Amino acid sequence: MRILIFTLFITQIVFSQQTYLHCGKILDSKNGLMLSEKTIIISGNKINSIEDGYIASRKKDDQIIDLRNMTVLPGLIDMHVHIESETSPDNYLKPFTLNDADVAFNAADIANRTLLAGFTTVRDLGGSGVNVALRNAIAKGKVPGPRIFTAEKAIATTGGHADPTNGRKKELMGDPGPAEGVINSPDDARKAVRQRYKNGADCIKITATGGVLSVSKNGENPQFTQEELNEIIKTAKEYGMTVAAHAHGIEGMKRAIIAGVLTIEHGSLMDLETAQLMKQYGTYLVPTLSAGRYVAEKAKIPGYYPEIIIPKIEAIDAQLKKTFAMVSQQGVNIAFGTDAGVFPHGENAKEFRYMVESGWSPMFALQSATITNAKLLGMENELGQLKAGFIADIVAVEDNPIENIQTMETVVFVMKEGKIYKQ
Repeated sequence: MRILIFTLFITQIVFSQQTYLHCGKILDSKNGLMLSEKTIIISGNKINSIEDGYIASRKKDDQIIDLRNMTVLPGLIDMHVHIESETSPDNYLKPFTLNDADVAFNAADIANRTLLAGFTTVRDLGGSGVNVALRNAIAKGKVPGPRIFTAEKAIATTGGHADPTNGRKKELMGDPGPAEGVINSPDDARKAVRQRYKNGADCIKITATGGVLSVSKNGENPQFTQEELNEIIKTAKEYGMTVAAHAHGIEGMKRAIIAGVLTIEHGSLMDLETAQLMKQYGTYLVPTLSAGRYVAEKAKIPGYYPEIIIPKIEAIDAQLKKTFAMVSQQGVNIAFGTDAGVFPHGENAKEFRYMVESGWSPMFALQSATITNAKLLGMENELGQLKAGFIADIVAVEDNPIENIQTMETVVFVMKEGKIYKQ
């Protein structure tokens, strides 16, 4: 009985301690406003209240953090990362040289870098069981990192963008099936989705068209039949999962939109008709501008990518500026996502600058990485806003990003679930 009373006493002390953030400016992501001179009071892992002015605590155990010269924002959300991998000249050899344990240790380091860059939540769109285990380890507080929503292994067709045996010699190709995320019929599609659910996925990722960095010739052809796509989305919904579709080419995008995917990833060659179709179906585009910029630069370095990939990079790069100028003008729904891993992790915030250069306003870009993405993850009542009752995921930068969007690339304060990771 004494032990129980003592434990309850200690618990009350811990939760009675509060953190006071004195904020020079804070982002009101819901209303698209920048507010001044506020105090955010945090209890445990939640925001307790937001008060006008700089409130002084009356309890000696409370913590006061001076952010009066900073701009404070909700923790950032990246809807497209690959936390198990990272670009390098020998990237295509790594599946043959790295064990799962190597991948796991690398992923843990990447997760920490991502968190310290201000991204407190990410959606991982294609890896293996490692990102499921990493998600669980982070959630239990065993390792630092962002909150992960994972698709586990992306679903492809034979020879498609996410067929893991593309480019291998025949003896190593085999015939991967639904268990490995490769399908060729509606029945296969149903099995592959159910396997992802069994493996612990939170959502589904499909490769609706060819891809730029896969070792195959075509980067834009449609790779699923309409019937296969319909079955994927139907089964995913039955299991409470949304679907993201990698897509560069027009026909593959159209099929995926009509089937009911939540997001189109990349959308590099989108035309006006497809943009209007996205608006009709309420589909969101995740532009991943950072990946396009980085890949185009690295393609100039001989040997960085396999030769079969270079023509695809050049063809798509030639269209990107035109595509996204049209998309921003048309008012297509936009979600913030970077494709981190195609470029170095931790540089995710460059996407803000690229979005502004493509025609979106700084406030729109910030909202896409906060309130918009929280809604798409079904976390709109917990993440994406600085608001009483919300999870205390909070970051700060030195300047006002509405006036200087590049300040987002140097996050100086990171709190996740009330715990400070960077100050």
